[in-house]
Amino acid sequence: METLTTPQTPMTARRFAGKVCVVTGAGSGIGRATALAFGWEGACVVVADVNEAGGWSVVNQIQADGGEAVFVRTDIASRADVRQMVNTAVRQFGRLDCAVNNAGITGGVNAPTGEYPEDAWTKVLAVNLTGTWYCVQEELAVMVPQGSGTIVNVASAAGLHGHPNNVSYCATKHGVVGLTKTAALEYATRGIRVNALCPTGIETPMIMDGRLNLRNNPEALAKFSSQAALKRLGRPEEVADVALWLCSDQSSFITGHALAVDGGSFA
Repeated sequence: METLTTPQTPMTARRFAGKVCVVTGAGSGIGRATALAFGWEGACVVVADVNEAGGWSVVNQIQADGGEAVFVRTDIASRADVRQMVNTAVRQFGRLDCAVNNAGITGGVNAPTGEYPEDAWTKVLAVNLTGTWYCVQEELAVMVPQGSGTIVNVASAAGLHGHPNNVSYCATKHGVVGLTKTAALEYATRGIRVNALCPTGIETPMIMDGRLNLRNNPEALAKFSSQAALKRLGRPEEVADVALWLCSDQSSFITGHALAVDGGSFA
């Protein structure tokens, strides 16, 4: 079961105090954990998702913890929605310092490449790759004039390796890695860093209740968990910790990197 917690003890230094951060797909899973972590560390958070109930839940939690947050219903496959998301950050908080582009879908289809349905391919491409490109473009439109900013695109281990029977997801996540590396090269001398996260085996609704339905398949869950050297699934908070690190000054010499968060699955 997905577990999402808020730190219970005060932090001596909040790395994102005074920063403005956008998180897409923030209504559940990795996005939720990331938005909550940004809020806990002092950021003003723009919570973006198509899941309104989940998004408002995150906003309410951040505010209950003493932070600042707003919700923007955002379908990243719509450039207008993405633009509204970024404009809300600037209008509400005055700038945009960090973006974690986490929203994505699997397509929900198990089929080999030659039999994969075109409608599923088109839908996954629109969200995972075109939608992430929209996000990066609109975020850069604010960050470039500022002369600063960090962007983290959530790809997948399927962006580093083949992923049988899920060609759309694998192809789009490889595309996100390529998008990340290209943008990183283009904007490195303009104060903007762009990196990617490539998680696998994380205990989120996408993996537990989605295409693989691991929550209702103990045998598959055990097999999936055993693929990691750590012999367990990762927690959303563990990915969020890496996302925040990549957005922080602690990773100031890292850009254009696709970082696996995989429990040693591909070691």
